[in-house]
Amino acid sequence: MDYLEAKVDKFVFRVARDCRYSDADVWVTRAGKRARVGLTDYLQSKSGDVAFVNLKAIGAMLATNDELAVIETVKVDLVIPMPLAGEIVAVNDALAEHPELVNCDPYGAGWLAEIELSNPVDYDALLDAQAYLPQMQARAERERGK
Repeated sequence: MDYLEAKVDKFVFRVARDCRYSDADVWVTRAGKRARVGLTDYLQSKSGDVAFVNLKAIGAMLATNDELAVIETVKVDLVIPMPLAGEIVAVNDALAEHPELVNCDPYGAGWLAEIELSNPVDYDALLDAQAYLPQMQARAERERGK
């Protein structure tokens, strides 16, 4: 996978070039009417080690920004919003036994769910890697400034 990178203090955050991104730091890749979603490197890094992932069930119909998952980390509990409307058609069952995959491989083995998109053209409204990178970097710099 090919990445853009942003360095903030001693941290390096990767942004996969072939993904689109929501403002909630959720990535999406699309193949036709299906999409796979997961947490960005930035979100998993700032949230801490993932201890538990609770995903909505296969067959659930969700609107954009509905709750897709609740992720418990050592630092915080995260409510992950659905980046695009659609039906959940697959979930990453490996996360039940190995939630750390979200931290170790956020753009690969740590994916959360696959969805059948209600409106595939909505994908185009998400940020591409070039647009997402400076926004994410600005948030990371604000966080470090606290």
